[in-house]
Amino acid sequence: MADVPVMRTEVPGFPCRRGKVRDVYDLGGELVIVATDRLSAFDWVMPTPIPGKGRILTAMTLFWLGRLGVPNHLLSADLADLPAAFRDRPEVFAGRSMLVRKTAVVPVECVARGYLAGSGWKEYRASQTVCGLPLPPGLAEAGRLPEPIFTPATKAEEGHDENIPFDRMAAAVGADTAAELRDRTLEVYRRAAGYAESRGIILADTKLEWGRLRSGELILIDEVLTPDSSRFWPQETYRPGASPPSFDKQFVRDWLETTGWDKASPPPELPPEVVEKTAAKYREALERLTRE
Repeated sequence: MADVPVMRTEVPGFPCRRGKVRDVYDLGGELVIVATDRLSAFDWVMPTPIPGKGRILTAMTLFWLGRLGVPNHLLSADLADLPAAFRDRPEVFAGRSMLVRKTAVVPVECVARGYLAGSGWKEYRASQTVCGLPLPPGLAEAGRLPEPIFTPATKAEEGHDENIPFDRMAAAVGADTAAELRDRTLEVYRRAAGYAESRGIILADTKLEWGRLRSGELILIDEVLTPDSSRFWPQETYRPGASPPSFDKQFVRDWLETTGWDKASPPPELPPEVVEKTAAKYREALERLTRE
């Protein structure tokens, strides 16, 4: 399937909720999640798509769901199982669409960290904690933590998610649910990190989302262990003490920082070389992790 960039999808007759990078269609009893080629950076959706990005993220999610065997919302990734309005446009929907079960989404981002980076590093420098968890002194940026930690965050429709203490999560969703999600998130992280290491990749951290079925069962939902929800670093260039290069939109962020863009007005179009370098990083992550 050729990588014709898909910024926005339209399917008449089905309500659609648009996130920063995904279009979610309500079929009544199920949902269809469509990963577009939109890319967000600094809380803005870029005006330029990254060709193939949506298919790469979908392929990675399907790979991890199959490998992990964790109860999840996936029903099918086969276009033949979708309504005719989707089947009739394979150039748009093939390879980037998942038919999934509806759940009551747990309103907390479940983050597992094995390394000190991003907002965790900023908090550590200020208070020697991450999400209120005390950490040993003397850790370096991008340094490996003694043990993986669970650092929940609020789910923000717009703007940044906010890191919160575990007690605040427990107050929001209940102590038993919070404890179960902490334990299951850390288990997924450890298993995924171990596999990624065997492929020459460091999984520094990841963000998982969970939902509850009517039966009460908590299952994994949304994208899983992709470069948009995780921090992947190549082992061969990893050095603690500085932020390593990663398999994601780093080229976009770096380029934007050179443009004088104020991050408060619509962002500029991305130049072709930035688009291609970003697309290449996503492809490399898929190839190295899945051998596809």
